[in-house]
Amino acid sequence: QVQLVESGGGLVQAGGSLRLSCSASGRTFSSYGMGWFRQAPGKGREFVAAISYSGRNTYYADSVKGRFTISRDNAKTTLYLQMSSLKPEDTAVYYCAAGNYGWASTRVTDYNYWGQGTQVTVSS
Repeated sequence: QVQLVESGGGLVQAGGSLRLSCSASGRTFSSYGMGWFRQAPGKGREFVAAISYSGRNTYYADSVKGRFTISRDNAKTTLYLQMSSLKPEDTAVYYCAAGNYGWASTRVTDYNYWGQGTQVTVSS
């Protein structure tokens, strides 16, 4: 089992940048596929980015491709999401998630563990 704690959210102006972190407990972090999802008020949870256990494979939602970068440091058991050129439509609660199978998945149902989320608000 793994526990996930997100940090780094906040209020930023459009065009600005933020880096989210997700700190994981447990010694098997390097075996999990990891993902970032987000949920805006009144909407469902939406895929943002994913990375395989080794970091070799990454996937992005079309809406963030070229602006967001997912990465991981297995030695530090931490997942990151570097967000640049932020837009008001990026406003949401951002969640990190871990999947037992190790691959990078875009599907909510492939993830077994979730953090509590961190709020990102982009003002226009």
